[in-house]
Amino acid sequence: MHHFFAYLSRLRYIRRWGLMRSLMPENDAEHSLQVAMIAHAIAVIGRDRYGRDCSPETIVTMAVYHDASEVITGDMPTPVKYHSDELRGAYRDVEAMANQRLLTMLPEDMRPAFAPYFAKGKDYAHRVVKAADSISAYAKCIEEKRAGNREFDAAGEAIRKGLAEIDMPEVRDFLREFMPSFELSLDELNQEK
Repeated sequence: MHHFFAYLSRLRYIRRWGLMRSLMPENDAEHSLQVAMIAHAIAVIGRDRYGRDCSPETIVTMAVYHDASEVITGDMPTPVKYHSDELRGAYRDVEAMANQRLLTMLPEDMRPAFAPYFAKGKDYAHRVVKAADSISAYAKCIEEKRAGNREFDAAGEAIRKGLAEIDMPEVRDFLREFMPSFELSLDELNQEK
């Protein structure tokens, strides 16, 4: 018996934004789906508009599993996770241990196929997933602000500034072409152009 998928199904119980008063709670499972969709779009833009040598399918799969370790570690609040280099390094170690533990929950013959999706890196695919993760967080801040919750204002501004510093034209294209829609109501989304 292998527990990998039963464990990952519990991502829906991992609440995000634990230190923030959130009007619309978000869990790791729904966040991972949004990150996967955004990462896929960024990768397609990168490949088709900018000639990036990438596999959007590989990148979307990497995004699906990008927070899988949190089913073991929980979602560490950003102010804690990035408080110091020492804490950042310790959290990276805990995250790597959690990822290894998850991989051991797979049959041995399947582990090599899944291992690349649990590895951290700085290559193009990882940069796309990291950007998509930030865009998803920014979308959450916009959603909360639209609902009248000012708790996310500072986080939204910090994330927006971080996104502006990403030197990837495909990320800029996604932000320009898709993010304004996150500010609209359903009625506004349904209006004809």
